Amino acid sequence: MGSGTEPGGGLRFAVLGPVRAWRDDQPIATGAPQQRALLAVLLLRGGRTATAPELLDALWGETPPNTALAALRSYAFRLRKALGSGTLVTDSGGYSIQIPVEALDSTRVEQLAAEAEKVRQSDPAQARDLMVSALDLWKGEPLAGLPGPFAETQRVRLAEWHLGLIEARLELDLETGAHAEAVSELTAITAEHPLRERLRALLMLALYRSGRQAEALGVYADTRRMLADELGIDPSAELSELHQRILEADSGLAPPQGTLAPGAPDILRPAQLPATVPDFTGRAAFVRELSEQLSAATTGSGVMAVSAVAGIGGVGKTTLAVQVAHAGRECFPDGQLYVDLQGTGPRPAEPEAVLGSFLRALGLPDAAIPESLADRAALYRSTLDGRRVLALLDNAYDAAQIRQLLPGTPGCAALVTSRVRMVDLAGAHLVDLDVMSPEESLLLFTRIVGEERVNSERQAALDVVAACGFLPLAIRIAAARLAARRTWTVSVLANKLADHRRRLDELRAGDLAVKATFALGYGHLSAAQARAFRLLSLPEGPDISLDAAAAVLDLDRYRTEELLEALVDISLIESAAPARYRFHDLLRLYARERAEADESTEDRCAALSRLLDFSLASAVSAYALENPGDRVIDHLAPTTHPSLSFAAREDSLEWLFSEAQGLLATVQQAADGGCESFLRRAVDVLLAGQDLVESGVYSRQFEQAARALVTAAEDCGDALVEGRGRVWLGQLLRLSGRFEAAEEEAKRALLLGLAAEDPVASSYAPNLRGSLAHTGHRFAESAAYHTTALDAFRADGNKHGEVSALSNLARAQQDLGDTEAATATAERVVAIHRELGAGFRLGNGLYTMGVTLTAAGRFDEALDCLIEALGIFRAARQQFWEGMTLFRLAQLHLAAQRWRQSAAHIEQSLVIMREIGGEWRTANALTVLGRALDGMGQQIRAHACWQDALAIFSSLGSPEAADVRRLLGDEDQDEPRSTVAV
Repeated sequence: MGSGTEPGGGLRFAVLGPVRAWRDDQPIATGAPQQRALLAVLLLRGGRTATAPELLDALWGETPPNTALAALRSYAFRLRKALGSGTLVTDSGGYSIQIPVEALDSTRVEQLAAEAEKVRQSDPAQARDLMVSALDLWKGEPLAGLPGPFAETQRVRLAEWHLGLIEARLELDLETGAHAEAVSELTAITAEHPLRERLRALLMLALYRSGRQAEALGVYADTRRMLADELGIDPSAELSELHQRILEADSGLAPPQGTLAPGAPDILRPAQLPATVPDFTGRAAFVRELSEQLSAATTGSGVMAVSAVAGIGGVGKTTLAVQVAHAGRECFPDGQLYVDLQGTGPRPAEPEAVLGSFLRALGLPDAAIPESLADRAALYRSTLDGRRVLALLDNAYDAAQIRQLLPGTPGCAALVTSRVRMVDLAGAHLVDLDVMSPEESLLLFTRIVGEERVNSERQAALDVVAACGFLPLAIRIAAARLAARRTWTVSVLANKLADHRRRLDELRAGDLAVKATFALGYGHLSAAQARAFRLLSLPEGPDISLDAAAAVLDLDRYRTEELLEALVDISLIESAAPARYRFHDLLRLYARERAEADESTEDRCAALSRLLDFSLASAVSAYALENPGDRVIDHLAPTTHPSLSFAAREDSLEWLFSEAQGLLATVQQAADGGCESFLRRAVDVLLAGQDLVESGVYSRQFEQAARALVTAAEDCGDALVEGRGRVWLGQLLRLSGRFEAAEEEAKRALLLGLAAEDPVASSYAPNLRGSLAHTGHRFAESAAYHTTALDAFRADGNKHGEVSALSNLARAQQDLGDTEAATATAERVVAIHRELGAGFRLGNGLYTMGVTLTAAGRFDEALDCLIEALGIFRAARQQFWEGMTLFRLAQLHLAAQRWRQSAAHIEQSLVIMREIGGEWRTANALTVLGRALDGMGQQIRAHACWQDALAIFSSLGSPEAADVRRLLGDEDQDEPRSTVAV
């Protein structure tokens, strides 16, 4: 190396791990261990000179060898040559190293920790990030491999410092709301340092904030017993006080308000209100009345303010509510929530889905959001307690839909809009919104069209707004048409509106007025635009992509985009995002009426048929890319519309998940439409989109679509469609833990498949029945069904199906005691998957391989398989399989008696299983967690887990309840065997 003289020029050093040095990011050779020990001594003195006697003592202790001084000088000479004379300096017979503070990792950690402490009170999230950065500088055991008393002493000091920093970071985790995520790490680290009471306190608090009070109390009981046994002392006053507060459910232990878990969306104060319209006009009395109601929420009256605005469609309810909400934002500094409840659509928004969205906007991570409506509503109210938040609930269906969405605490307020006058909403301030006055209507029209054009034709402008019935939405549409056509005069528009055939409906009452208003815009569309407006209203779903719209219209992508953007310009549709479009609900209703009047039944069916064709063809294209070798696609309904092509698996995966709601809505619509010719293609969309089921996403919508298809197929006697529908319905029920219902569907699917001579249901159904038999511990029956499925797949030449059946068969062989055969079968599965170039299905093969190798006691090989499978599942967004693989990793570590690793993995699995795995799998995970905790000596917390598991198993009537009872009753008995068939 060079021997520059500038102190520390371009140099970096590390002591928090192996002692290393770099110059300009290039490694520098630092010599033998004794020479590196000298370097470490000098680095850790912070630039101060170390005399020769001090260095001899540091390196060799009290009895250095006779050659020690010569060796010391030789080491110093070599280091000076490597680092430069300006860095290693000789001074008064001793040596020192002169480098900038930031050049040494330990001093950089000191800086970051000090910065974190400085900002901790004002910004705990930033403090946590700084602490994480500090801990990232640790690269293993400090001064690893160095001899000498100095290195040994410093290793102990640095390790204690490291643990203190971890404690500080864990404290910040809890301060920033990441209590659920911290449980796994705290469980492991308290087992490694069982006598460190501060860590025990943090674990208790994290468990309590995660809703696991019994386990938190169990940690204290285990700690008290351990301290008494090991040291003969009681827990500290701090730990005892925390225990008492947990017993009393002290509200002061709740998570800090307004905190976010690390990695959660950075939204402390939601600001979801739509933009106000720049030309808001009139309504002064209503604005004043509603604003006074909102202000009352902040005056300490102790009552939450609720105002409900009712009126016909198009009267301006949303515009008024948004204007009032923006005007009152200062009264609600903790945020404003907004949701369109789709009250006029065919499927109003589900309250639990809305609450999930609100809770995420308020800073809660997905893992902290419960499943049931009641639990979400309770958490929503608790989260808002002490905050001042406004909720704008737009387009409500009825009072029942919104009751659970009301904040419920003083200081908060809700604004509701609906076509329905909510007389049954207790305590609400009701406002009936009527049409505008003539003066307000003219002013609104003028602001859109422009003063110059209106002032020159004032009477014509009055005629226009009168023809619109003074309905705001009608006025806006008429004015927008005029503003977009500079060659028209106001009189031209007024003359067009003078046609009573277009105005009579609007002038009568109710929704007919809205229909007439929309007709004004519709009548000015070109033939192609009108056709697009009509046909695009037919598909269900929240929105539609440009490619799907092109299929509906039977046009190329360019022409379709041109038409859609023209409709966006005149406000007949909205652009939800680039290349995605949606209708306002009232406009969709009107457009469908026009489609029924202006399009033949054949043309309407043809449009939906093209969309179904496109959906199936594209889903099949995505499926084939992810599942090479799967011949099931040869048995799907033929399509005539071209599919999308995907360049890579990532593209197909992104398309499948982004289009999931639209695909499932298309299937549901096909099932509900009564068109038998649609059913075969619709059920095959479910088959091609089956990866959605195993991901755990959109399970409810998938189930609804599958049930609708089964009912429709049963009504029209289509055994093939019914059989396939019952296969996917049964698979969904199995994954969600509803095994009895899944068994019934699988039985009927098999009978229907055989009757219809359908190679799909005839192979998939016995495979499903085998998995269900395995879940019920009927292993011989399971093997028989999987063998039947294997024969059916082979007869069809379906390699993909073959490896699926083989994978399941390996599990059955294992539980029948034939470990050798199971391992051989699993190895064959992985080999075939690799040969086929499979996507995430390779993860299924590795998963099975890991399970069989674990049972065979080949833990290292099993670990490699399961870790690889976990990475595959995470990349493919297969959340269910991610959770199950974490479960298997926990079982593996349990079998190897690696208790801390087992607890860490099962804690992660529990988060997923509680959300999508069903009660039975959650109970199995709790059982494994209890066994891991028991192995760590935390018997009381383990019993709390087993009690929870027993309650679930007992309610389900599961045989696993007996195993858990043995764990709770006599732990000296043989360990129960926990089998989870997936």
